[in-house]
Amino acid sequence: MKRRELLAGVAGLGVVGGAGYVALEGVGLGDDGLPLQVTTLDAPGSEAGQRPVPVPGSPTVLDLFATWCVPCSAQMESLTSLHEEFGDRVAFVSVTNERFGGGLTEADVRRWWVDHDGAWTLGHDPESRLMRELQAGGLPYLAVVDADGTVTWTHRGLASEASLRERIRAVL
Repeated sequence: MKRRELLAGVAGLGVVGGAGYVALEGVGLGDDGLPLQVTTLDAPGSEAGQRPVPVPGSPTVLDLFATWCVPCSAQMESLTSLHEEFGDRVAFVSVTNERFGGGLTEADVRRWWVDHDGAWTLGHDPESRLMRELQAGGLPYLAVVDADGTVTWTHRGLASEASLRERIRAVL
């Protein structure tokens, strides 16, 4: 009986260990981490394709949002203003994790983007890899990353334009 219990315990460790590895492998933790490849959408300031996020070698403002999120809409005002101020020295990337289908299309996201004056890279991450990597617990979620790829500041919820401006200046 003890041999059976031992084998069951070892097998259980293999299952738990294997499940942990599979779960972590998909989120880019460990040696991979950031940047992650994100699908980009064709929209004002953005081209369809793939882009590493954050942008390697460039300070980056990363905005995680959703079209249904009222504070995310409000955050776009500050982001638009700051993009006009810093867009020549800082990469701006906004990423939604919303899944297309069931009433939401890529065209809906593009329309929201235009309605909110987006003019920088627009990404789509339906697997929420960036949210998991950044341990974002809600939306909107902002991160400022320096040119070396170090996340220097994160904020959940609506951030003031002054606060975000200060954090951007700190990485220039």
